[in-house]
Amino acid sequence: MNGYKVLLVDDEKLLLESLEIILSLNGMEIIGKASDGRGALQILEEKAADCDIALVDLNMKGMGGIELIKVMKEKFAHVKILVLTTFYDDKYITEAIAGGADGYLLKDSGKDAILGAVTQILSGVTVLDQQVMAHLAELMAANSERRKQEVIGGSMGDNAGDIAAELTGREKEICALMVEGLTNRQIADKLYISEGTVKNYISNIYDKTGIHDRVKLVVELKR
Repeated sequence: MNGYKVLLVDDEKLLLESLEIILSLNGMEIIGKASDGRGALQILEEKAADCDIALVDLNMKGMGGIELIKVMKEKFAHVKILVLTTFYDDKYITEAIAGGADGYLLKDSGKDAILGAVTQILSGVTVLDQQVMAHLAELMAANSERRKQEVIGGSMGDNAGDIAAELTGREKEICALMVEGLTNRQIADKLYISEGTVKNYISNIYDKTGIHDRVKLVVELKR
């Protein structure tokens, strides 16, 4: 596991100990353990340079995970964040990812999923739990027609309107289809254009919005 250095943040002592054992046995170094956000920040003040990734719970006494994520991204932007929690409602998911989380797993995902997520995140890939992805797909399906009209009409809601402000009509239409969960191939078929053209549009969308990750872009458009 390349000797990754990990910070663990959770108020469940047994889980902290279990994670420490699992990660240590797989070649990672635990640089610290904290039971809430403030404790995590104290550790990072001293050891941020030695930290590659933090595994963070969301619901903790004191400073919770959502607030911690935002502060970490402001002060310790190089540290990747994997949310490891029991919650997967839309509020937690969108706030965590929009705040800067690089991955979102449920605690019952299993050892292999957690180890795999750490490796993927540190290689630059955003990781979402299958149940989380399924939940997001349901939300997208439920809101797709409303959101499509908002995107195309340019009245998306405060945050989404801001990021879509510089997009052309076609780019907004493609954003709407991305929010519906369509793949590049499906978007191409629906709009009667080539898949390569879709990819070019999406590349332009990334440049204009400053969001270069499909999952994070969709989450931002949904807000």
